[in-house]
Amino acid sequence: MDGDPAVESELDAFSRTLPLPYRVGIITVLATWGWSANLQYLHSRKIDVPSLIRYPSRPAALTASTSPSPSPGSGTSTPTAHLTHHHSAYRLATAASSLLGGSLVLFWLLTHRDPDRVIEYDWLPMTTLALLGLLLVFPSFFALPPFSFCLNVIRRRRQSPSPYGRRTPPWALPHEGRRRLAATLRRVIVGGLAEAQHGKFGDILLADVLTSYSKVLGDLYVVLCMFFFTSPARAGREPSATDRPDRNCGGGVIVPLIMVMPFIARFRQCLIEYRRTAGRQHLANAAKYATSFPVVLFSALHRNAKVAAEAAGTSSASTTYYRLWLVAVATNSLYSFYWDVAKDWDLTLFDGARARNAPDHAWALRKRLLLADGQPLVYYGVMVMDLLLRCTWSLKLSPHLDHITDFESSLFLLQLLEVLRRWVWIFFRVETEWIRTQASAGADAGGLVGSLSSGLNPTDILLGDYQGSKYGDSEDDSDV
Repeated sequence: MDGDPAVESELDAFSRTLPLPYRVGIITVLATWGWSANLQYLHSRKIDVPSLIRYPSRPAALTASTSPSPSPGSGTSTPTAHLTHHHSAYRLATAASSLLGGSLVLFWLLTHRDPDRVIEYDWLPMTTLALLGLLLVFPSFFALPPFSFCLNVIRRRRQSPSPYGRRTPPWALPHEGRRRLAATLRRVIVGGLAEAQHGKFGDILLADVLTSYSKVLGDLYVVLCMFFFTSPARAGREPSATDRPDRNCGGGVIVPLIMVMPFIARFRQCLIEYRRTAGRQHLANAAKYATSFPVVLFSALHRNAKVAAEAAGTSSASTTYYRLWLVAVATNSLYSFYWDVAKDWDLTLFDGARARNAPDHAWALRKRLLLADGQPLVYYGVMVMDLLLRCTWSLKLSPHLDHITDFESSLFLLQLLEVLRRWVWIFFRVETEWIRTQASAGADAGGLVGSLSSGLNPTDILLGDYQGSKYGDSEDDSDV
């Protein structure tokens, strides 16, 4: 490429170090590490996540940590041992991190953060993104040559005497989980929802996670668009995914539309649940996701008006869209925070004074607390963190921070904070679902009287108004 003096002034230092494709890859890989940590900690608290999402369990007697292996050449055979679910997830996260980290180091060695070279070598991060997608979601791709040859070598090695016996070797990656993820993803992206016995909770959990990745999905479209097309603002240049991010690539409508799609899918899931159960709370949940629609709409309108005003040489754009956006984003954030606390986590902060101050649990919490050894301060801290991270938009109201979203590093940090919030949210959402499931099982064991006293329909345990403080007396939480 010929040296363009305008390139260096437009490509900031952060984008020369971490171009947009690598940022998308980093946040994606962080999701695998986060889910692995979720599984490990919840497993340590005796919360069976696979059973909640209707994923086949693995017998404890056949885990890699407990299954004996024969000595090499002994000729004895033992059942094939399996890794625990979180160990399998950690292996996948390690493989994805190795691929991404190796590519990033190679990119730095090739470009030396030179703007022209950064733009020229965009094929490297784009190839890495493609391989990451195949690794995480399409495991069958690696059954094709030349990958099949490596897999056959591994299979033969597992069948022959080795230091690992019949246990899963360290280099083997899980396939069943990725197949399940791909199937769930195909169903969820169109707003589909499995029946309760077929993994409804897993569908809902993944759909909620995708709402936190809405901006990442928008950036994924941006890098693909920039890789293949040159926008009018960059006429005369070769298209490059590592150029300065152009979030108007393909027009000012496509990116907002992609960002709102996860919320539309989750909105449709709520309507499906309402049709199945006629529970009005599902309409209230659907309304929560619907409040995100005007947020994206007014944000896009304000940005397009601002761009048009700058092109026309006027001093500033109309503030009408900005004010409407403020109202919409405040409504969405506060409503979502209320739902997190009162419905997703079954805490009593927003209940009446009698429930909130009940003597059988800490103030504003519930009777059974399975995480963090039941320390109330942890639950209070998580509620505060959830509120603060849901209101990061308020930084724009500060006269000193109102341009924070004009910097790529700031946008990346905000995306990381949202992923962090969702990661913490998963711990408490799964904990709540586990307690509801245990209560439902107890109600079934108690027959009609138990079902009526619990107020819970055993066919639908995803009821947000079923408070943890109403679960009734239980045994010690450590036995759950």
